Amino acid sequence: MYNYRRRKTIEVNIGNTPLGGSHPIRIQSMTNTSTLDTPSSVEQCIDIIEAGAHYVRLTAQGVREAENLANIRQELRQRGYTTPLVADIHFNPHAADVAAENVEKVRINPGNFVDRIKTFKQYDYTDEEYATELQRIRERFTPFINICKAHHTAIRIGVNHGSLSDRIMSRYGDTPQGMVESCMEFLRVCCDENFYDVVISIKASNTVIMVETVRRLIAAMDAEDMHFPLHLGVTEAGDSEDGRIKSAVGIGTLLAQGIGDTIRVSLSEDPQNEVPVAYKLADYITSREGHTPITGSRPDTYNPIQPQSRTTYACHNIGNGQLPVVIGSACGKLNPDFIYTGQHMPQYEPAQPTIVDSAVYTTCNNVYPLFKASQIDNAASTDASIRFIEIACSEANETLLQRIAGIDRCVVILTSRHTNPVGDCQAVVDRMNIAGIKAPVIFKASYHEECAEDLQVKSGADLGALMIDHYGEGIWLENSGSVAAGNCTDYAFGILQAARLRTSKTEYISCPSCGRTLFNLQQTIARVKAATAHLKELKIGIMGCIVNGPGEMADADYGYVGCGPRRIALYKGKTCIERNIPEEEAVEHLINLIKEYGDWHEA
Repeated sequence: MYNYRRRKTIEVNIGNTPLGGSHPIRIQSMTNTSTLDTPSSVEQCIDIIEAGAHYVRLTAQGVREAENLANIRQELRQRGYTTPLVADIHFNPHAADVAAENVEKVRINPGNFVDRIKTFKQYDYTDEEYATELQRIRERFTPFINICKAHHTAIRIGVNHGSLSDRIMSRYGDTPQGMVESCMEFLRVCCDENFYDVVISIKASNTVIMVETVRRLIAAMDAEDMHFPLHLGVTEAGDSEDGRIKSAVGIGTLLAQGIGDTIRVSLSEDPQNEVPVAYKLADYITSREGHTPITGSRPDTYNPIQPQSRTTYACHNIGNGQLPVVIGSACGKLNPDFIYTGQHMPQYEPAQPTIVDSAVYTTCNNVYPLFKASQIDNAASTDASIRFIEIACSEANETLLQRIAGIDRCVVILTSRHTNPVGDCQAVVDRMNIAGIKAPVIFKASYHEECAEDLQVKSGADLGALMIDHYGEGIWLENSGSVAAGNCTDYAFGILQAARLRTSKTEYISCPSCGRTLFNLQQTIARVKAATAHLKELKIGIMGCIVNGPGEMADADYGYVGCGPRRIALYKGKTCIERNIPEEEAVEHLINLIKEYGDWHEA
């Protein structure tokens, strides 16, 4: 249960690049050009392919775009590129029919393939009426399956949290259960029609919902003997370090469990930038294959789909349900809760709580000692009001854990040098929980000379997986090399925010852009950030179109959504407040909206 191994799936044929089964994790990205613009689409496909992608996806809003996919594909083949193409379809099943004749895979969205356009209205269905709706899906979906059979085209059933149908939401609510059922309705039709070239994605911008929903989906498929491969992604992850960390937390948590057969890291940047990030994440996790086995057992109360928080005592601001803390050796844009200075004792009482090595500790209200496992007797006898004890997972035998259990005001700093640090740390914390040891745990992750992007990806995958499943009460990130210690502190706060555990800055839920985007997304994100980044308590959605906009932004405080060429609609939660704002005026209107609802303050 702690050891990395890939989930077994069936093989799905997608052109010359099959997916699932024994094949490696495949990487993909999506163009943001107009699919009617053949030259631009071809050039961007080539950029993505040469970056290393195994598949390239293009949007097809209508039949004209779906038809033009044939021209794009033909031009790519003539230029020697055989990478499979994927059509992305929303609202238009006729476009899906046409696309299935022209590309190797078609993505459909169960939330809008047959169901009415989302309005957030509540409908009361009787069981008979609901069954009639399911039959209507079957009658429209089956002919599409037959077209795919005839042309050897694979299907991706792509559920998005932001575009669940009103029908699903009326019966199941805006829940992981509803997302799973939305997918299963279509999978059952595929199985009944003996069509198995099917890939599934089930995504959200909220990493907690995304992880829980994928786990629920696997349980539902297992119960019905289905083993389809999974496409993983965090929608609207954003750009820069936030987008990379958020993707690493969500995707990495599932990859660490062996879940996932293809991934897309959705960044609000040029699409080819997504590919190397996805490779780094996949390669980092899959390198654990065949590692030294980790032994242990879960507590009887463990919930594998939705793990619960540990029961711990409080040491000042650590543990007992308080916000998880960050330890760092320097301040960045944000200040850590505790600064570690090693053997440098402050000259005066520091304003920031400080941790020093036990050898230089003297009684000081705001300074706390850090002991090694070999110094545990000293830890027990000190007068400090917090006793930090750093132990490696390999040292955490029964004798040491029982000694820790007998020390008051103890906080465990847990480290691992195992190839699979996630499983290694989980096993130790589970042993602590089974033994009734209620000391808070802070995970210390140390990396060697990683560049900024590599550090964001690796630490996000490791610390994010541990924290999103509530294994610890804080994190400590360090890296030898060129990345400044203050940046490590900022990344640690970013990981906690991505895991939805602690908000420390404005959160931007921004889509990665595609051919449906109705304004220049990257420039817009920069303008919105420049105006609102000081509003640290807010979530702001920046969405290129209405497909996922209002739904994904249901979790946001305010939304900025393309509603026509260079025209913007502004939302407060799910409610549209103002439409058809010229793009050049929209940021000012957004500021006025935030002021109107009392959420604005000056920088």
